[in-house]
Amino acid sequence: MLKSDGGFNVIRKGVSNNHWRDLYHFLHTVSWPKFLAVVSVVYLLVNTLFALAYTVGGGVENARKGNFFDAFFFSVQTMASIGYGAMYPKSLYANILVTVEALIGLLWIAMATGLMFARFSVAKARVMFSRVAVIVPYNGVPTLMFRVANERQNLILEAQVRLTLVRSEISKEGDVMRRFYDMSLVRSYSPLFSLSWTVMHTIDEDSPLYGVTPEVMIENEMELLVTFTGLDETVSQTIHTRHSFIPQEILWNMRFVDIISKTRDGKRSIDYSRFHDVKALED
Repeated sequence: MLKSDGGFNVIRKGVSNNHWRDLYHFLHTVSWPKFLAVVSVVYLLVNTLFALAYTVGGGVENARKGNFFDAFFFSVQTMASIGYGAMYPKSLYANILVTVEALIGLLWIAMATGLMFARFSVAKARVMFSRVAVIVPYNGVPTLMFRVANERQNLILEAQVRLTLVRSEISKEGDVMRRFYDMSLVRSYSPLFSLSWTVMHTIDEDSPLYGVTPEVMIENEMELLVTFTGLDETVSQTIHTRHSFIPQEILWNMRFVDIISKTRDGKRSIDYSRFHDVKALED
């Protein structure tokens, strides 16, 4: 069974995957190396096209006739408004090209700068989820637990966690559907989230996990979807992230090891190196 990835690896039929139809979103979500590559290729391509136009029509003072590289570097100077003065337009044809290129350069620099700022300004969540969830008795009742931690040394305000069970079900008509069930939490809200948070769901008669066994989880392709939202105190922006647990990542009759302790001078200490560690219930 594969973990949920938001549908990115699903084969979509009948819908175009052409990035050029949604270029703004593509440039926001593509990796930094690919983004810089796209910006660089477009920049070089535009300058190359104008260089060819200057080479064919001429009209640039001190540029060697028919020399592509002189025309290319004159185009770079024009687009960036550098204007060294060694080469300059002397004909109507060249001046028209310079006017058009100066306008394109102005728009291109504005768009590239805006995209760079937009990518940098988006707040990214550095929230760590435990690699596994556990089901263990808590106050005499079976309870699902997993851990969440803030990897930054700041506060996340108004932090909220939502937990949803996804399972495959067959209707009376024989239709297979993926059904979603909201799962109540012992505590789903934290006004100040700084270190670690053990999220708990009580498996009582009202729980969609009531009476479920590991075998049933696998058979019904169950998956636990976790969404986390909060307000980053440093940048005052909303952050969000998600995680999921499949049946193979849900351990029964295991519990998380304790990672919070106190130093000799009374300060609290948290050991993130053991954040994912569990041990058997009988230990």
